[in-house]
Amino acid sequence: MIKELELRFTKMHGAGNDYIFIDGRGLSEDWPSVAIAMSNRHTGVGSDGIILALPSSHADVRMVMFNADGSEGKMCGNGIRCLVDFAKGKNFFPDSISPVIVETAGGDRQVTPILENGQIIKAAVQMGEPIFKSAEVPVNVANLEKVVDYPIQIDSYSFEITCVSMGNPHAVLFTNDPVDQYPLDKIGPQVETMDIFPEGVNFEIVNVQDAGNVSARVWERGSGLTMACGTGACAIAAVGWLKGLTGDVVTVKLPGGNLTIKWPGYGNVIMEGPVQEVFEGEWRP
Repeated sequence: MIKELELRFTKMHGAGNDYIFIDGRGLSEDWPSVAIAMSNRHTGVGSDGIILALPSSHADVRMVMFNADGSEGKMCGNGIRCLVDFAKGKNFFPDSISPVIVETAGGDRQVTPILENGQIIKAAVQMGEPIFKSAEVPVNVANLEKVVDYPIQIDSYSFEITCVSMGNPHAVLFTNDPVDQYPLDKIGPQVETMDIFPEGVNFEIVNVQDAGNVSARVWERGSGLTMACGTGACAIAAVGWLKGLTGDVVTVKLPGGNLTIKWPGYGNVIMEGPVQEVFEGEWRP
């Protein structure tokens, strides 16, 4: 239940993945309900969710996010880039700090802003190491330490998925067909809620143009179809490298824009992408 309140917010997006950003210092609200109401694209502000900027005991800022359905997310690669710009403007840390350390539910992340005329236009994020171990994704498939090219049957569609965690769970499907022709709005919610995924899953479909370029669409756990997904792009690059389909640097082309992902098969995945403020406002439910 949302009590009577007034919330100052800033709407931002990274490659079309849009979130509502709120300075959460001193606020105590029913954030899942706020996320559902504000994210509604017909009766609210409209977004893929809300992200709170909060103080951290050890990092420069803490990121807490709620998806459009009110569920709490662990990490968002597009959202974290925008969060650094938002938190910088709210004086969470000095302008001179770079890289910025962000505490998330999926672990701490290092974000390096890229400036033009003193403004953050892009950022590079250390997204952590991809985790393929089934128990840590998590995905429950008997006797498989890694889930690679695992066969799935949904309705009349047969396909194979490879699973990886980027701080949140992903199932990646590579297809020879154009991604815009795939019925992701039909298949995505069914994959998300399969019994083998105890925490749900993000579902990516990918078409490879060459080792350095892929096209993709994403069904995000808790949000549905989105214009872009940072952790999803990293999952795509990691699985592509594992399967020998992509190289150390790959441009992931999503409906909302492009993300550049670097991963040589070990260590942190590095994601670089845009930061864009849309507008500021005050919400009074």
